[in-house]
Amino acid sequence: MEKDFIEFVKEYESKVSDLYKQASLAYFEASISGKEEDFKKTSDLQLKLNLIFTNKDDFKKLKEFKEFGEIKEHVLKRLLTVIYNAYAENQFDENLLKEIIELSTKVEEKFSTFRAEVDGEKYTDNQIDEVLEKSTESEKLEKFWLASKQIGKEVADDVLKLVHMRNKAAKELGYENHHQMSLELSEQSAEDIEKLFDELDELTRDTFVEVKNEIDEHLSKKHNVAKDELMPWHYQDKFFQQGPSIYAVDLDKYYKGKDIVKITRDYFASIELPIDDMIEKSDLFEKEGKYQHAYCTDIDREGDIRVLCNVKDNYRWMGTMLHEYGHAVYDKFVKPELPWSLRQHAHIFTTEAIAMLFGRMASNPQWLHDVIGIATDEKNTIAENCFKTLKLEQLVFTRWVQVMFRFEKEMYAKPEQDLNKLWWNLVEKYQMIKKPEGRNEPDWAAKIHVALYPAYYHNYMLGELLASQLYFYITEKVLKEESRTSQSFANKKEVGDYLKHLFFAPGAMYHWSELIEKSTGEKLSPKFYAQQFVG
Repeated sequence: MEKDFIEFVKEYESKVSDLYKQASLAYFEASISGKEEDFKKTSDLQLKLNLIFTNKDDFKKLKEFKEFGEIKEHVLKRLLTVIYNAYAENQFDENLLKEIIELSTKVEEKFSTFRAEVDGEKYTDNQIDEVLEKSTESEKLEKFWLASKQIGKEVADDVLKLVHMRNKAAKELGYENHHQMSLELSEQSAEDIEKLFDELDELTRDTFVEVKNEIDEHLSKKHNVAKDELMPWHYQDKFFQQGPSIYAVDLDKYYKGKDIVKITRDYFASIELPIDDMIEKSDLFEKEGKYQHAYCTDIDREGDIRVLCNVKDNYRWMGTMLHEYGHAVYDKFVKPELPWSLRQHAHIFTTEAIAMLFGRMASNPQWLHDVIGIATDEKNTIAENCFKTLKLEQLVFTRWVQVMFRFEKEMYAKPEQDLNKLWWNLVEKYQMIKKPEGRNEPDWAAKIHVALYPAYYHNYMLGELLASQLYFYITEKVLKEESRTSQSFANKKEVGDYLKHLFFAPGAMYHWSELIEKSTGEKLSPKFYAQQFVG
């Protein structure tokens, strides 16, 4: 039976690897050009790729391999799990699959080419962010915040259609809904994740209340508005997911006029994780019609790894570049000898953890000293406020993820409910932000992840937990430093060696929980995150 399975894998990988490469390239090109024909090409290739996984005969064979239990060798057993799960989520009606892919692509195109409009002028996301961050005029802030939500109204009906279609597919496969199916087929338990989020809520609530009060005090003075009259547009972010700058440290000034790409390149080179080859193939600056966010993509699992960004010389984009190239170095150093299907990260949140571990460095005073070159005195002066800034960002983010996780869970469980009301109830409960009076718009649909990356967002939070666990492990066990001293990892080749050999190289050869235990000596735990940011 092992021989038969090896043959099956060989045939399967020869079919899927080439199409995967074509679809990845097409998507990368479409997100740069924003052209309808490029999105159409992406949609067609994605459908062809997905159709491989709808094959009923293949799935029947995979079920037999699984049920007979004769595949014992570790790599083959892991391959069976990974390939079986990929097929399992596609064993529904092919016409429905085609409709889902076509509608998703249409929605993606709308997001990619959307530019918010204020008083007849169009603005990019970067420009909207800048106004929300810097303006002190409440009227102007409200206009720009409302403009950023226009996309919600444009896509809401289509997103709801997608929710119903995804649920229909999940029910065909014997699941309650798409959310539950997605978690289970990505080797997570819906029950465990909910339990973890309840624990995080409990863990962060009181500290968040303190930090939120500081934020409100600051913004009340800045905007000359009573604390109880602060509105969503006063919080310097479209969704209050990043947290406003309230402490006496202007992180933007350290990056103004600096070559953000070079800094990223030099930093990763200093820890023996070179990225020159990946920078060459990436697309890093704004263009008309281009996707306005950022992502990393492994085009072929053979070394062609690219990043898309819209870099500006500021703190936010420095963090984003470190984040995206964190993903990139993970993909780059997965062992090339592994079978194609295992040549990927162990789980989506294990790659998020690496991205977050590095993304956090942009506000780390030791990193600013070692990499950007600020003086020791200045480093010491800003240290406390830098830490407070990171802590604020983390607490704001963890409350925002509560909203996203619980909204999606409820939306897929009962899509016919009043989603506008559900959204604002959760925002008020977890983020403690007031709903604008009388507002009844699909603001939930303005968040691209709700539309296009369902049941994904909770992985960012799991990534943050693991980033803290890795940070403490590297500090104490790899660098043999005190856990309380701030580490930049700059010029420490042993950090790159540890990550390459113990975390990146195994790819998907182990279940994520096994990889974490093997590389940090413990199971995933929120205690390290709490130690770093709570209290």
